[in-house]
Amino acid sequence: MPGHHPARSRRTTERKGDVRERAILDTCEALLADKGYDAMTVGDIAQGAGITRGALYFYFGSKQEVVTALVARTVEHLWERSRATARHDEPRPAVATAMRRTVELWNAHGTVMRTAIDLSLTVPEIGELWSHTADLFIAAITAVLERAGVPPGSEPRQASAMARALCWMIERTFYHASRESPEKLPEAAATCEHIWLISAGLDS
Repeated sequence: MPGHHPARSRRTTERKGDVRERAILDTCEALLADKGYDAMTVGDIAQGAGITRGALYFYFGSKQEVVTALVARTVEHLWERSRATARHDEPRPAVATAMRRTVELWNAHGTVMRTAIDLSLTVPEIGELWSHTADLFIAAITAVLERAGVPPGSEPRQASAMARALCWMIERTFYHASRESPEKLPEAAATCEHIWLISAGLDS
């Protein structure tokens, strides 16, 4: 039945496209770790993904677009972690779980996350992704603080304002720890966890 062939061909093309796009993003992540954003070229990405430059441009219009897509893929993992943190009932284990997962994420994707932070002020799409990610983590931290008895609200001693400060403190602490070495990440987590517990009145 001839009518079935286009559909079968289209599904095959879509699967092949997904594989190629994943290869492009995986290669980009590896090159960011090896060369950095400035030194990495479209040719490097295409070669690493096993395709031509022309084929790469079928998927992405520039190196910046590749990196933006890579950041988008990475922040999906971050969003999953923020939702998981919000589901914990008890504040203390929620904080410990959040810090453990933060270490895992920075170990797995620290290069991409540092690049996202570096580019967030100059690439609007990345800035928006990163800002949205921060808002989700702030909401999750706020929920933990409120469950610990911190009053809701955006005043300096209230949960939302404290969560915002905690979120950006955690980001910068892990950013600098990740730049030093992976071994610094658990130390960063322990420090952030301690400060978060103090903020929640759970440091005893």
